[in-house]
Amino acid sequence: MKSRAVLLPISYSVRNLRTRPARTLMTAGVIALVVAACSLLLALISSLKRTLVTTGEPMNLVVLRKGSGNDGSSMLPMAAFRAIRFWNGIARDGLDRPLISPELVVQPFFRTLDGGRDNVLVRGVEPMALAVHPDVRVVEGRMFTPSSGEAVVGRGVVGRYVGAAFGSELQFGHRRWKVVGIFEAGGSSFESEVWVDVRELANDAKRTWPYSGFRLRAATSTDLGRLQRRIESDPRFALEATAETDYYAKQAESANSLYVLVIGIAVLAGIGAGFGAANTMYAAVQARRAEIGTLRALGFSRVAILTAFQIEALALSAVGFAMGALLAVVGASLVRWALGNITFNAATFTTNMVTLRLSLADLRSAFVIALLIGVAGGFGPAWRAARLRPVEALRHG
Repeated sequence: MKSRAVLLPISYSVRNLRTRPARTLMTAGVIALVVAACSLLLALISSLKRTLVTTGEPMNLVVLRKGSGNDGSSMLPMAAFRAIRFWNGIARDGLDRPLISPELVVQPFFRTLDGGRDNVLVRGVEPMALAVHPDVRVVEGRMFTPSSGEAVVGRGVVGRYVGAAFGSELQFGHRRWKVVGIFEAGGSSFESEVWVDVRELANDAKRTWPYSGFRLRAATSTDLGRLQRRIESDPRFALEATAETDYYAKQAESANSLYVLVIGIAVLAGIGAGFGAANTMYAAVQARRAEIGTLRALGFSRVAILTAFQIEALALSAVGFAMGALLAVVGASLVRWALGNITFNAATFTTNMVTLRLSLADLRSAFVIALLIGVAGGFGPAWRAARLRPVEALRHG
């Protein structure tokens, strides 16, 4: 009898799922909807964070005016660049030039193809920027020629705005810019930008202070900390230096509020799905009282009955997760097909494009939610089934 008690939880539970397909699909469907919704929301947040967190190089420093917080509110003079560029500890390229990129950002309006308007980050750079930002690669056309009215655009910008295509002309500021190249940056937020010559951009924007900040590459990790301290202690310019990865990770904190929202939605949806699973399981207990009484009369313990019904609830959750995961994958594909990139506003009040990608980590989180629904929804009915006395179950079965 002991061996039969051991085998009961798996064989009995799986058989009951197969012999009651309508009830199984109904309960699993409720769980599937919760899994699909939570998976897509988690995918949105992880895609947003992935876009921002993957931006930047660990050996780069972002140098801004102290207290500015981001490029959009920082202004630095030419004298600061000239004072810093030859400091010891800055990495150099094969021609012994310091790897420091003076940059200017502005946020003009771009017209979208559907007639709307977005603030887009336009970054003025020098040719050295490609060496300081090695993840940025021109994949179509070429890099712009300085002082020639040319621009290169990120992959996320292409096809969204009027003129944002190779060979076309972009209208922003007080002039038109010829698009001579398209660049990619590993899916980072740089792909939502337009790059032009920094001096031309400063003149067009009528900026008396030509730079927003500098990006510089440290030669070693030791030099990284030393340069950061030296920049921040220099009394002449009131600067602050932040590791580039930390700078963009801080911007990604804007997604934390979405995490709270997802958790709240998951809790509410999970409670509803848990009640649905519990009602189905309670109905199953009521309909199978005679079976339960027979099993108890044959010597199966309360623990065996409890385990059997709990496994049945978990199996329902697993079926619901499989259905929900399939719905989430299809849903993410449809979103990418219908909408392309998803837009959000960055800390600089500009529009960033995010590609919705459903990762294994998102599905693992959704699987945990499904299991919690199964445990919470199945325990009450399982406990009730286990507490039934054989004589009572057989009399009322």
